[in-house]
Amino acid sequence: MASSCRRPEHSAPPDVFYNEEEAKKYSQNSRMIEIQTQMSERAVELLSLPEGQPCYLLDVGCGSGLSGDYLSEEGHYWVGVDISTAMLDVALDREVDGDLLVGDMGQGMPFRPGTFDGCISISALQWLCNADKRSHSPPKRLYTFFTTLYSSLSRGARAVFQLYPENSEQLELITSQAMRAGFSGGMVVDYPNSSKAKKFFLCLFAGISGVLPKGLGSETSDRAVSNQVQFSGQRCRFKNMKGKSLKKGRDWILEKKERRRRQGREVRADTKYTGRQRRPHF
Repeated sequence: MASSCRRPEHSAPPDVFYNEEEAKKYSQNSRMIEIQTQMSERAVELLSLPEGQPCYLLDVGCGSGLSGDYLSEEGHYWVGVDISTAMLDVALDREVDGDLLVGDMGQGMPFRPGTFDGCISISALQWLCNADKRSHSPPKRLYTFFTTLYSSLSRGARAVFQLYPENSEQLELITSQAMRAGFSGGMVVDYPNSSKAKKFFLCLFAGISGVLPKGLGSETSDRAVSNQVQFSGQRCRFKNMKGKSLKKGRDWILEKKERRRRQGREVRADTKYTGRQRRPHF
């Protein structure tokens, strides 16, 4: 049995972890339902949809349909995609209003171009950073997901992902693949100084760049703590890179080594290729 502090995505693949027993919690556990509803409300707020206008939305990792319930209450129509049949069975039992589809987000979104006015996703995106099979490549699966999602959104639409990143490297992996797929946008962090209330929302713009919303609690955050991380994505930037990795450049290496030094970790001495030179030996 997995320990309580172990991350779910390290326990088993999503279609295995979210079995019948786990799925029941999303219809019976009042605390989980409350949290899911609150995060859905915040995600929809970040979508900045037109007031009083019903929209057609995509819910990726819809699970038992709790996010969809909120979308329906707001007067929107939606389609939910999830890899767990047990979770979708709970959604069917609850008679949610949206259409449901079994699907692995890492294999792409099977929708026509420009189908949706927006997309939300609650606690699902970080699962793509794990390789559950030998054939799985997290960068490729993320890129496949983001490119097909980009296509399925109308131009000017937004996609908002609430996620639980494991570390900064995982955030870099996710945002770089989103940028490569053509999105612009960035990370909005609510209550950045609170260990319990802190929440990450990846806010993406399809087609045109928008103003990144402010994170909640930003007025009380320390200056040293950023609650916005913005990037812009242009396909042409990657075409000119001729396959070179975003990592491994001199600046990236120096930044990583300096970060490790501040953490008190052992770091190899710099060479003439990375900055500080080794002392010559005579």
